Amino acid sequence: MGIVNIKIEGRDYQVDDSLTVLQAARKCGYQIPSLCSWMNGRCSLASCRVCLVAVKGERRLVPSCAYPVREGLEVSINTPMAIEARRTSVELILSNHSMNCQSCAKNGQCELLEVSRIVGARSEKYEGGEKTPTTYDDLAPGLVRDTSKCILCGRCVETCKEVQGIGILGFENRGFNTIVSPTANRSFAEVPCIQCGQCVNVCPTGALKEHSEIQKLDEAFKEGKIVIVQTAPAVRAAIGEEFGEKIGTPCTGKMVAALHRLGFYRVFDTNFGADLTIMEEANEWIHRLTTHAASPMITSCSPGWINYIEYYYPELLPHLSSCKSPHEMVGAIIKSYYAEKHNLDRSKICVVSIMPCVAKKYESKRPQNAVDGIPDVDVVLTTRELAKIIRRAGIEWKKLPNEEYDTDLLGEYTGAGVIFGATGGVMEAAVRTAYHILTGKELEPVDFEPVRGFKGIKSVTLDILGQKYNIAVASGMKNAKVLLEDIKAGKSPYQFIEIMGCPGGCINGGGQPYVKELFLPNEDDDILQTYMQKRASILYNEDKLKVVRRSHLNKDIQLLYKDYLKEPGSHLAHKLLHTSYNDKREKYPNIHEEGFLNQSK
Repeated sequence: MGIVNIKIEGRDYQVDDSLTVLQAARKCGYQIPSLCSWMNGRCSLASCRVCLVAVKGERRLVPSCAYPVREGLEVSINTPMAIEARRTSVELILSNHSMNCQSCAKNGQCELLEVSRIVGARSEKYEGGEKTPTTYDDLAPGLVRDTSKCILCGRCVETCKEVQGIGILGFENRGFNTIVSPTANRSFAEVPCIQCGQCVNVCPTGALKEHSEIQKLDEAFKEGKIVIVQTAPAVRAAIGEEFGEKIGTPCTGKMVAALHRLGFYRVFDTNFGADLTIMEEANEWIHRLTTHAASPMITSCSPGWINYIEYYYPELLPHLSSCKSPHEMVGAIIKSYYAEKHNLDRSKICVVSIMPCVAKKYESKRPQNAVDGIPDVDVVLTTRELAKIIRRAGIEWKKLPNEEYDTDLLGEYTGAGVIFGATGGVMEAAVRTAYHILTGKELEPVDFEPVRGFKGIKSVTLDILGQKYNIAVASGMKNAKVLLEDIKAGKSPYQFIEIMGCPGGCINGGGQPYVKELFLPNEDDDILQTYMQKRASILYNEDKLKVVRRSHLNKDIQLLYKDYLKEPGSHLAHKLLHTSYNDKREKYPNIHEEGFLNQSK
């Protein structure tokens, strides 16, 4: 990797020779519009033709996202031919695009409209022509696909394949009839899609979105339900971005204040459930060490990851912890212990989870996550959906005070619960408590740095009383696959593994606020890691500020066990807090009438 001299608009620059023209231009302060590239200008398709520029010596304009820099390269962005070509490319995209912008999920954040404004595209230029037949798929609990808004940029295809290592999306048909879809234009519900929502995060339009449950929330209020809300740790790390706050701005207090004003009966923190998860999970791991249970044990907090192992590695399900995820545990405790203490009819309680994840929508509907036929969680809203209902209520974010979560019975949480939102956080929290269970002492220092950061796979050997334990952390299914293949081959060196479905963990979940590359500094070498680090820093800073930073020292958790559950792993704890998995999950079920998905809507 070296440095080359190039010219852009006649000015001299020195750039890394590994860059494309698009990447180099952005490093040098030029924003060439593009729709098929994203995050540092990565692109493998050059499909949108919106980033065309003139290069000296080339007979035609070239796509800057796929054209490498070289010594002496001279680039012109602002020639009349390049300006007109970029405008025409966008106008052709608009001619085949559904323009119902007012009701679009991406209204106000649509990259197509932003690029149209930049290039001066005229939406009426090619009006009146035939449009590609539309597929509208809303059968899956987490995702909705609307091909009338798809611009064939291929971002979702590449993300599913290259980032997650799954590849359920591709281009179907040819020419004018080309669409992006799962194989044979099946529904997301009919293919082994893990519902992680990473495809939604990179979609520049409203072609992919979460399956909204705002209407279910409205119905619960109309029916007079006792509506109790909880928020995942990663939500506080990103919700402010929806209201113009800089990435990395802590907004816990304002978020809680907004939720209080929305009329919820109680506002609780899922961090309580994270502490409860650690009590059950750490004890489960230690119990496994003394038995012949499958080793390594793997965490079970991420529903996208659970979908993945059920679809692709069902033979490894015995390695999964049987613990429910934190928000499911909170729901189960609200509808049992909390309801009993407050004389509430559990059938009238509606538990709402605000999550950074679209896979949580599917998780809440799993029959295994119900007690006596009553679901632990009734409604799951993403961080983006929470922002929508705050705006709808007329609440002015900037004027909100900082308020605290409600504290009756389920109020206290520790720093260990907060860090669940970042990759490595579950493992760090578990180690803090497992060390105490095994030694009777507290782990010092409490910060367990080796599992922090955004490397795809992290591993460390933990020495406890002379006994060595190998542990690993992975985020993103492409990285998880490496560890799973070792387990499958019988050569895994680990005793405990944390896996998160989304790269970086929940802070980068499929339901988090969209991150526009244009809003981030050009000098960042890795934009993806930059915004994840800023979000994660909120969680780690909150952990440091907590007086109590270990789950087993949470007084409300201690009271819950003393007063109700008795001990981790008890019969009642298993009934309320543990789950089971499906080792016969069908990858390609048929759940809709023949031809349904091919009908325009």
